[in-house]
Amino acid sequence: MNHFGRRGGEYLEKLCGSFNNEIYQKIDELCNDLIGAWKNHKVVYICGNGGSAANALHISNDFLYGAGACGEGLPTNGLRIEALTANNSVMTCLANDTGYENIFSRQLEVKANEEDILIVLSGSGNSSNVVKAIQAAKSLNMKSYSIVAFDGGQCKKLSDACIHFQVNDMQIAEDTQLIVGHLLMQFLVEARSNIFNHDFISSAVNTVDSSANIKK
Repeated sequence: MNHFGRRGGEYLEKLCGSFNNEIYQKIDELCNDLIGAWKNHKVVYICGNGGSAANALHISNDFLYGAGACGEGLPTNGLRIEALTANNSVMTCLANDTGYENIFSRQLEVKANEEDILIVLSGSGNSSNVVKAIQAAKSLNMKSYSIVAFDGGQCKKLSDACIHFQVNDMQIAEDTQLIVGHLLMQFLVEARSNIFNHDFISSAVNTVDSSANIKK
């Protein structure tokens, strides 16, 4: 085996080894809360910085569309979810006028409501803007989750629930975020037929069919 093969094997072993039963229990807790938000038309907000910001966009896409459309069951509408990293104009305005630490919290103060959900993605768990997002969520009576690595930082202490990967590697930390997102999406897809009644799903199917006819 060449050097890259050895290093690649070590990397993947470290990534896989970061998952354990405690992690799976926390993911299950988050999944159950996402199902509740889906059923009750609550909004999920997700944010992060750098690679975590990109992961927030990816996971938002999977929940909004993939959770409702993928798999063998009848399609339905996905979750109401917004990546707070999506609007560059809003983020740069808030950063310029109020400070970078406020780019997520100020959005929540305007948009979010009680019983919505916040998911924070962070390697260190200490970035001031995600910490302030959790504080804003608390003031709005939202439930907050953090997906973090290293020692978990302030996010682990402040969030209502924390999925803490005890790895000291930023790339693996970012990998774990996306894996959690994909695990959640696949479980939501499998659970979809049991989440909603037939009338709700049929309505969504008609909407999808109508859109398809318009495209044709």
